[in-house]
Amino acid sequence: MVPTGIRAGLGRVLAALLLVGGVAGTAVPAHAAAPESPLRTIVPAPVQVTPRPGADFALEPDAKILTQPGSAEARKAGEHLAGVLRPSTGYRLPVTPGLVGKGVVLLLVGADHRVGAEGYQLDVTRKAVFIRARTGAGLFAGVQTLRQLLPARVEARTPQPGPWTVPGGSVLDYPRFAHRGAMLDVSRHFFSVDEVKRYVDQIAAYKVNRLHLHLSDDQGWRIEIKSWPRLTTHGGSTEVGGGPGGFYTQEQYKEIVAYAQSRHITVIPEIDMPGHTNAALSSYAELNCDGVAPPLYTGIEVGFSSLCIDKEITYEFVDDVIGELAAITPGRYIHIGGDEAHATTDPDYQTFMDRVLPIVAKHGKVATGWHEFVKTGPDPSAVAQFWGTSPEAPTLVEAAARGNRIVLSPANRAYLDMKYHKDTPLGLSWAGYVEVRDAYDWNPGSYLRGVPESAIHGVEAPLWSETLSESAHIEYMAFPRLAAIAELGWSPSAALGWDGFRERLAAQGPRWRAAGVNFYASSQVPWQS
Repeated sequence: MVPTGIRAGLGRVLAALLLVGGVAGTAVPAHAAAPESPLRTIVPAPVQVTPRPGADFALEPDAKILTQPGSAEARKAGEHLAGVLRPSTGYRLPVTPGLVGKGVVLLLVGADHRVGAEGYQLDVTRKAVFIRARTGAGLFAGVQTLRQLLPARVEARTPQPGPWTVPGGSVLDYPRFAHRGAMLDVSRHFFSVDEVKRYVDQIAAYKVNRLHLHLSDDQGWRIEIKSWPRLTTHGGSTEVGGGPGGFYTQEQYKEIVAYAQSRHITVIPEIDMPGHTNAALSSYAELNCDGVAPPLYTGIEVGFSSLCIDKEITYEFVDDVIGELAAITPGRYIHIGGDEAHATTDPDYQTFMDRVLPIVAKHGKVATGWHEFVKTGPDPSAVAQFWGTSPEAPTLVEAAARGNRIVLSPANRAYLDMKYHKDTPLGLSWAGYVEVRDAYDWNPGSYLRGVPESAIHGVEAPLWSETLSESAHIEYMAFPRLAAIAELGWSPSAALGWDGFRERLAAQGPRWRAAGVNFYASSQVPWQS
C-alpha cells in the first residue's frame, strides 16, 4: 500500500511527466480507431484507444523498466516484462524503482477509476511508456498489451534485429466478464508440468485469468491424494490408447498453481463425479456397488461409470479427495464435474449432490460444475458451466433466477477440441465443426434465452484431449480459437464484430510464428506474413 500523501505526490509527478511527454489526442472506442493504426491490432480489443501519430517511443539498449518505488506488485510485473523482452532484443533492461528515465514505467497510482481490479491505462510518449493500474493484475494485463504494440519478432526467444518501436497513443482498458477461462483436460492424455506451464504462458498473453484443470476421468486420475494412493499409482498409470499416463504429485500441482498465479491466473481443479470415475473405481474396489474393481479404461466412450451412491465409503472418499485438494488450492472454486452421469439415476444423482455440495463448502470452497448439476437446486453461490449446443436451457433460466452464476462454454462455439473442418487431423466433431468465425461470432451476454447478462460469470474454452498428446497438438487446436473466446470474455460488446476481429487476429500470426506456436492458419483470416 502507498500512503495517501505519497500516492497524491506520485500522481502529480505522473501528470507532469505525461504532459512533458506530449500526451494529447482524442479518445475513441478501440474498434473505431483508424484502420491503419497499430492500436487496431490488439487482441482482445481494448475499451478505448487514442492514436497519436508522431509520438512513437523507441526502446533502445539503455532503456530501463522502472517500477513504482516500494511496490512488490509493480516489481513482479516489471520482471515479467523483462523476461519477455530480453531474449529477443538482447537488451539488459534492468528492473529498478523509479519514475524518471527512458523506458517503461509501471505504476499503481493515477489510473482511471474505471479500470477496476484488472484493467489498466497505457500511455506511449516519445520519452517513455507508462502503464498505470490499481492492482498487479492490471499492470500484468497492460504488459500483455504492450507486447502486442511491439514488432512481432519480440516474441522470439533468440536475439532479433531492431528497431523496437511502440506506436504513440493511449489505451484505456478493463474486462467485461470476471471469468475468462481455458480448460485443459490432462486425464484423457497426460501433460507434463512444463507443458501445462507453456499453455499458461500462451493463454496469459490474451488476458485469460482462469485455468480449469480436468484432473480425473475414466481414463486417468492425475492428482496425488495421499490418503488414497492407488488413485495415481494404479488409476494414473495409463491414458487413451494405452500410453503410460502419469500424474502430478501435490508438490508439482502446487508448482503449477504458483506459476499460474505469477501470471494472475487462478487454477480451478476438477474432480469429475459421480460419473467419469472408472480410474477411481478401478483403483479401489470398495467404491463399486458390487465390490469388484473394473479394469482400467483406455477408450473414449462416456457415461458408463458411477460411484456407488448408497455406500458411506463413497462420501468418505469424496471428503478426503476434496479436503486434500482444497488444502493445496488457494482459489475459491472446486469443480465437481457432474456431467454425463448416465449410469446414475436421477434420484441417486440428487442424493449424491445433496451429500457432496456441503463437503465442498466444509472445506472452504465454492462449488462449480457442469450445468447438469443445477437440476439438484444447489446453493446460489454455486457456479454452473454450460457446455450444451442450444441456447434453450430451462434449468439454467431457473438457476439464474435463484442467483446461480453461469460460465458459458457452448460446445459448438467454445470447445477447442472440435475439428475445424472434416479434414482436420486432430479433434472430434460430435458438436459439429468449429471454424474461427464460429468460435467468435456469438455474444455471451445474450446467448442463453431467458438468462440476463448479469447472471453470466464469464466464458471458458475447454480443450479435451482424446486425440491430443503433445503441446503442438494443444496449440493447433487452441490457436487461433482461444484468442476468439478470450476477446468475447474481455472486450466490450460494442467492440465485437467479425470483420474487425479477423483483421486484428491476422496480426497475431507473425507473433505465433516468432514464438514457435503451432497454430492453425484458417483460410477465414487474412494472415500477415
